[in-house]
Amino acid sequence: MIRKDAKARHLRDANNAFKPTAKAKPMTDYAKAERTFQENRERLKAERLAREDRAKESSK
Repeated sequence: MIRKDAKARHLRDANNAFKPTAKAKPMTDYAKAERTFQENRERLKAERLAREDRAKESSK
């Protein structure tokens, strides 16, 4: 009896150790569009700041 319990405990511990990670929910179309918009906005902001910086350097 004790042997079965110990084996069951080891199996349970092993199953917990190798448990698959929680899968992320698939993104909705709205979430994809929102993410794309934010990434594009950040890219454009970085480009604008770089342009302004170059304009300041050339005017000096």
